[in-house]
Amino acid sequence: MTVSEEYRWPCSQCGAKLRFAPGQTSLTCDHCGFEQEIPAAVEDAKSRAFKELDLARGLADDLPTGTMEEVRTTSCPSCGAQIEVMGANHATECPFCATPVVLDTGTQRLIKPQAVVPFKLTETEARQAMITWMGRLWFAPNSLLEYSRKGRALNGIYVPYWTFDADTASNYTGQRGEYYWETEYYTATVDGRSERRERQVRKTRWYSASGHVTRDFDDVLAIASHALPKPLADKSEPWEMGDLAPYNPEFLAGFQAEGYTVSLADGHVEGRQRMTKVIYDDVRQDIGGDEQRVNSVDTDWSDETFKHILLPVWMAAYKYNNKSYRFLVNGQTGEVQGERPWSIWKIGFAVVVAVAVVAAAIYLIGPERLGFAAQNIGSQLLDINISN
Repeated sequence: MTVSEEYRWPCSQCGAKLRFAPGQTSLTCDHCGFEQEIPAAVEDAKSRAFKELDLARGLADDLPTGTMEEVRTTSCPSCGAQIEVMGANHATECPFCATPVVLDTGTQRLIKPQAVVPFKLTETEARQAMITWMGRLWFAPNSLLEYSRKGRALNGIYVPYWTFDADTASNYTGQRGEYYWETEYYTATVDGRSERRERQVRKTRWYSASGHVTRDFDDVLAIASHALPKPLADKSEPWEMGDLAPYNPEFLAGFQAEGYTVSLADGHVEGRQRMTKVIYDDVRQDIGGDEQRVNSVDTDWSDETFKHILLPVWMAAYKYNNKSYRFLVNGQTGEVQGERPWSIWKIGFAVVVAVAVVAAAIYLIGPERLGFAAQNIGSQLLDINISN
């Protein structure tokens, strides 16, 4: 069993702490600049790291010896994040909600991470991406941009995920809709006279359909953290899974890691939901036609396996009006997502300005001409949209 507290990365030159250098394959010392290469994993270690674990055994809590470890964790009292404790730290700030956390730790027996996507973006690069994103937020409080520009450190954290593999074979029943056109006659009044006119109306003819589709899934992701809002995590995708490296604790040097708080069983439910959506898309494509109705899908699942992996995220938590807002930067691709606060003062000022502009326009040109002008501008905008 390995306890995270045992991991130390001292600089061999000066004894200061080493940290993993994003985008590199080395640990660096901020004190003296020394660099230490991370030993390359040998092929048999790599094959073990990427060996899928049997899902049925995982759900039955019957995994082979060596796939579990004891880790030191502390729970955030606000958001519930399980922060893994590295080294001899005694206090920190929760990277998910900015709540001060005292490291009154215990140990947990968890499934070992098998692979990790190392950080590619440095903190400076992540900060610039976040500042650019925040600069596009209308009606955000001024203190938000000030917060991002003050140079307050972002938290680099490895977020836990489950990945799932499965082979599927599905039988389905449904309906295929094909469009056809019919001539319809109607009466219109023109200059006070009734005229009989015709128009083409689209209709749909439905046919019964059934068939069989197969799909093999590889590395379907399901976030294993309750602390990171799922909508933000989903929007930060996709991840380039080709960058997965065999798990090595040295990739975590200088960063934080969260222990998983979503069980394997709950993660599997999420993974199955994602796979089912893809299967339904396959069914619709197989049915063909112009429209599809899916009545039933019966799927046989086989060769189901899973992995526990860690993915890199730069996090910032900003408090406004006693509420925490979280922002994240994908540490691999630079994709930025966040929860945005709204400035009531800015919104109120904008409303006042808009009302003043309309009142001034009515006073200067009159309500009737103003309405005509607005209609004319709207028509021009519509023409521009149509031409574009």
